[in-house]
Amino acid sequence: MDLLRDNELIYGRLLPIEEPHLIERYNKALRAFGLTPTTRERIDVDRTGFSPQVAEDLGDIHYLDPNEINRRFIILSPQQIDHPVVHTAFSNTSQLLYEFMTANARAINALTIKDVIYGEIEDSISKVEDIEDLLSINQVEFKVLSAEDVTGKATELATLVDRLRQEPDFWRDTASLEHMVELAKVTGDIRNNALVPDQVIFRHRTYWTSHFGGLYVFIDPQITTVISDPSAPGFRRSRPWQVSYLSLHDAERVFDFLMETGRIELPRSSWIDASGYLEHRAEMAVRMLIHQADPGRDLAKLDRIWLQTWIHSNADLINREGTFPFLNAAKRELAQFGQIKLDNVRPDQRFLLVRANPSHSDAWLTNRLISDFVPFDFLARYVFNKQGFYCDYQNFSEKWRHQVVDVLKDSYLKDKAGLRARLYGLHDRG
Repeated sequence: MDLLRDNELIYGRLLPIEEPHLIERYNKALRAFGLTPTTRERIDVDRTGFSPQVAEDLGDIHYLDPNEINRRFIILSPQQIDHPVVHTAFSNTSQLLYEFMTANARAINALTIKDVIYGEIEDSISKVEDIEDLLSINQVEFKVLSAEDVTGKATELATLVDRLRQEPDFWRDTASLEHMVELAKVTGDIRNNALVPDQVIFRHRTYWTSHFGGLYVFIDPQITTVISDPSAPGFRRSRPWQVSYLSLHDAERVFDFLMETGRIELPRSSWIDASGYLEHRAEMAVRMLIHQADPGRDLAKLDRIWLQTWIHSNADLINREGTFPFLNAAKRELAQFGQIKLDNVRPDQRFLLVRANPSHSDAWLTNRLISDFVPFDFLARYVFNKQGFYCDYQNFSEKWRHQVVDVLKDSYLKDKAGLRARLYGLHDRG
């Protein structure tokens, strides 16, 4: 994975931590979790406090996620909110952290001046053994601690202040007054600094999880839909009146679900023409075929003229595989009628023509699901499904790895927001 790391395609955009007092605070949190402190003078952390350097030293990429449930977090700075979550078993961990840090911004800003915040995103279970365990999670609670117990001291001081206001003789209790002074030395003026997070309970919404080989949970008002491999324990076993189970291998039913619930944008000229979406899919398909036909070929200098020449010279191969001619036929139909009739399209090929509805709250997760049905589009896999991309990458040849990295650098890293807006109609989230 060194090539990805060197090009900031894995563990990129993290927050550098190199001030000695912050490293020591991080180590206090590690000790509280029963982990070995780091000896490094600099680490990088994501929104949750996960550090790839610490994971490497501990030999445990799950050091903040020991059972891949009840995720731990370490907050050293409010700046962490602007950084991604790079390792998680649940796709909504990033959003939950964002909501927690936004709702409690004043407390986090004040606390991190003096202390490190750490704890767990706790839910109703401690281990996932089947799908029902996942479905039982309706909300999560942030269990918040601090190394110097600033939050506990602030709560204690607030209680003593209330007693001072309400009990006429409390001011005569010299020992309590002296204790208040000592507490205030740690907490500062709690009348101005909110040191206790106000909101710690948040809803557990639609998500993907790495459990059971990758599983999606979509939540609608009347029903919850689980999409996974049918071999996952608990598949179609419980609550059929509340839960619909779809096989991740059943392209037709998955597509119908996404269409019926308004989660996808059907192929129409109104968005496809300007986006270059079909052209992008076609280029990804041709790149795949060139690599498969000639694994040693360098595609770094690939341009439109060379590409057209290769396509004409390899027409039999292209027609036999079928993706490129299918996309060309779709473009012709779109140009003639302004839309594409999907009734005559094979279920698996329908995913080539659609994207998530950008206005739907599940747009990112839907694009992730679509990428499972179009695995050769490594750009979409990288943007929406990094776990899937990294898994694919492990099986790439060295030559193909370099070519994939070059494409991602040139087409995505140069203008992430612009590419997401053009191809997928998305204008938020990093």
